[in-house]
Amino acid sequence: MSLDNFKNVLPDFAKDIKLNLSNVMSVEGAPDLTQQQIFAIALASAYSTKNPEIIKVIFEEAQRVLQDNEINAAKSAATIMAMNNVYYRFLHLASDKFFSSLPAKLRMNVLANPGVDKTDFELSCLAVSAMHGCGMCMDAHANELSKAGVSKLAIQSAVRIASVINAAAMAVMFSEK
Repeated sequence: MSLDNFKNVLPDFAKDIKLNLSNVMSVEGAPDLTQQQIFAIALASAYSTKNPEIIKVIFEEAQRVLQDNEINAAKSAATIMAMNNVYYRFLHLASDKFFSSLPAKLRMNVLANPGVDKTDFELSCLAVSAMHGCGMCMDAHANELSKAGVSKLAIQSAVRIASVINAAAMAVMFSEK
């Protein structure tokens, strides 16, 4: 199903999400991001929702824009952040700060070698971290992006895409009940 067809089948209670999807999935609606970045962020976000319908819709659209390595990077971002966001959110929220002094002992090599432009990968990791609510990871990725010269508008655009993809997945889940 195309993204346009998907938007048309969203229920009336998700009208805002339908309109926001049209907006954030365009270069005009996602300031300072390229078409490839938009779809990579959207795909990583879709994978993070774990919703098969939104994954299928975004994947079909993303295939038209992204290369195989970019699709794999979106999968990697969703996967590595699934681990890191749990671990680092725990460190951030645990009242016993002793845990922060311990080595993570978790492999994260994909962060250094994602197979795509590091900035593009960081944008996807930031979006997924925002979806998972990991403040430490959001700060770390936003700082890396800022150091790389990425604008605050681009950073906001990435998080806006993630928020709308997450809401679209929720609308699909609620429409099935």
